[in-house]
Amino acid sequence: MSVDALYQEIILDHYRNPRHKGLREPFTTEAHHVNPTCGDEVTLRVRLSGSGDSATVEDVSYAGEGCSISQASTSVLSELVTGRTVAEGMQAADSFLALLQGGTAAEADEDVLGDGVAFAGVARYPARVKCALLGWMAWKDATARAVAHESTNDEQEAVR
Repeated sequence: MSVDALYQEIILDHYRNPRHKGLREPFTTEAHHVNPTCGDEVTLRVRLSGSGDSATVEDVSYAGEGCSISQASTSVLSELVTGRTVAEGMQAADSFLALLQGGTAAEADEDVLGDGVAFAGVARYPARVKCALLGWMAWKDATARAVAHESTNDEQEAVR
């Protein structure tokens, strides 16, 4: 089996057996992102514990519609960042972006990206890059707002 065929199987497995799909409560923040070029969309919820970059991602859940690339990528993301710190999740998101901007799977750190390395071939298809990034951008958006939300709550408690 070639590496490309293996990566295709990983993507199809996440598409057919999505991890963390279905919006759950409680959650800290939610983000809804749409890819205007193809209409793919995702609503993603994040629940954190702790504050700042050392906060832990307790849960990521999502609902969405779209192609196998966007939905599988969001499944990979949700599996990868759940249980990690915000800083580790942001590092994974940055590595995934670098991979899709022309990096290769050989250059990607599988310890950081896990099944995300399977998307290395997507970089050859610029129209699909936005599909692969849809869930990751929603996660970064929701997580940044969750961190800000927790900081605001911490400041309000300090004032009391």
